[in-house]
Amino acid sequence: MPSDLPPLRRSIEVEYWVIDDQGRLTEPGALVDASPGAEREFVAPMLEIKTTPCTSTAELRDELLTRIRDVLQCADSLNKGLVPLATSLHRDAIEELPSDRTRIQNQVFGSSFQYVRHCAGTHIHFEQQPGNAVDQLNMLTALDPALALVNSARHFRGQALAVGARTKLYRRRAYDGVPLQGRLWSYVAGRDEWDRRLNDCYENFRARALANGADRKIIESCYDPSLPESAAWIPVRMRDTFGTVEWRSPDTALPSQILRLADTMATIMDQVRRTPVRIGEGTARITNREMTLPSFDTVRTHVDLAIQEGLSSNRLRSYLDCIGFNPDTYTPIVDDFDNAPLSKRTARRRRREYAERLRTDVSRHSPILTE
Repeated sequence: MPSDLPPLRRSIEVEYWVIDDQGRLTEPGALVDASPGAEREFVAPMLEIKTTPCTSTAELRDELLTRIRDVLQCADSLNKGLVPLATSLHRDAIEELPSDRTRIQNQVFGSSFQYVRHCAGTHIHFEQQPGNAVDQLNMLTALDPALALVNSARHFRGQALAVGARTKLYRRRAYDGVPLQGRLWSYVAGRDEWDRRLNDCYENFRARALANGADRKIIESCYDPSLPESAAWIPVRMRDTFGTVEWRSPDTALPSQILRLADTMATIMDQVRRTPVRIGEGTARITNREMTLPSFDTVRTHVDLAIQEGLSSNRLRSYLDCIGFNPDTYTPIVDDFDNAPLSKRTARRRRREYAERLRTDVSRHSPILTE
């Protein structure tokens, strides 16, 4: 296998809730202009921060932390904060920014789409490798239970829902009744199979939109038929727009936690282009000579454990260890929360607490500025 391959490029997109000095959700305002890669999300009190494609963990770390730090400096001047929690915790009214894209999604998914408004997550992209993109996609599918390593909220509307509350909301409530959306797809045998699935997903979405009164021209202006990935909200997908494979499962979390996860993921994904990958019938087995993926049923079982039990499951920890992670090096934020209901006052206090923890995390791990 080739040993002189160029570095595998990777990038991160992470979403944060924006709060005022009382812990109330608020709009980002000037934070959008505080750094390259800072953008509005589709709901009012959220800010997304993106990196460019980076060739190493060090480069990715420096770029992400620098961008977050620049946003935080602006936030301090406005008495605002960024919260690295996967849900809004309580029964806050979360408004969508008006757009044709979200209007169509509401028409397609109905009242279930409300659950997406309460979710803040992380997307990690890896550069597609010629001849290995399907193996990359299948490997990310097998790695999906690693979402448990950064679970960061168990509450929704003040009540404990699951250790992976965001994942449960996103996969099992927001897209409930639309089987091609939201949930993890099984392995694919080749690119043609992936393209067929993606086209089926797009056609199903467009048909539902038309049946619910959306205008065809507006649908196709928002969701390009030539890029069916634009209408597929699934945890793992190829992004031909960016030339990447994308993992959309992790919660938002502290930057150091996300970077640790991305580093291990990049190591595994780099090995995919150097080592034969095959799909097995049972458990995973990864060596320098072959990467054997577990059966998809095994993956789904461990995704369920990641959502319901997280790292308290020894069975899940064993699985993660087999596929290349060391669960002992992770302390998910969700472990700081018990199952007791959260009052509005407590939710706001916890938001402020984690906004401060984010500041500390960025300060501790940021590159040193030089003149």
